Amino acid sequence: MDLFPLWLSLRVAAFSTLFAAAAGIWLAYLLANKEFPGKDLLDAAVTLPLVLPPTVLGYYLLVLIGRNSAFGRVWEAITGEPLVFSAKAAVIAAFIHSAPLLIKSARAAFESVDHSYERAARTLGASEWRLFWRVTMPLARRQIIAAAVLAFARALGDFGVTIMIAGNIPGRTQTLSVAIYDAVEGGDGQTARVLVLIVSAIGLASVFAVNRLTPKPVS
Repeated sequence: MDLFPLWLSLRVAAFSTLFAAAAGIWLAYLLANKEFPGKDLLDAAVTLPLVLPPTVLGYYLLVLIGRNSAFGRVWEAITGEPLVFSAKAAVIAAFIHSAPLLIKSARAAFESVDHSYERAARTLGASEWRLFWRVTMPLARRQIIAAAVLAFARALGDFGVTIMIAGNIPGRTQTLSVAIYDAVEGGDGQTARVLVLIVSAIGLASVFAVNRLTPKPVS
């Protein structure tokens, strides 16, 4: 059996989770702790990918990064190859699919932090940067890690956005979910079953890890 879709999906999910964490944790902290004009609109924009159909998200991305877009033309001029229908496009698809979940979960984690510790650190002269890394992040760390694990699992299972902008090119852009669809369409039940069991096992392990990381309410 060709295991390329498994290795590609793991790499895509790992990179998209790293990017989602880099951008999403900062954005989640901003939404949880700051008041500014347009905050509700920003929150709605972050949540939108969770409610839009994947094909709609894929269409938006095709418009934004496709070969006929300004960004797509600049990318192709610099790199010599189009961004769409590549492994990089699969990472973008997984990022769009998983980042909102990470941001919403991380925001909830930051909002659950006991702010008395932060106030105490401020009275001792801690800067906002030091406060974030030495007080807030350690208190929310387990829930943030749980959010990243959920984002990884969600990125691993993306289908709709991926097939719209990365396609189904065996040995190049075919991820696990796309390979399962391809196997079912081609009547290859054995391959489909094996891949489904692999995805299910990873998903089960991810949910188990999230449950272990999430603090239990004190009765």
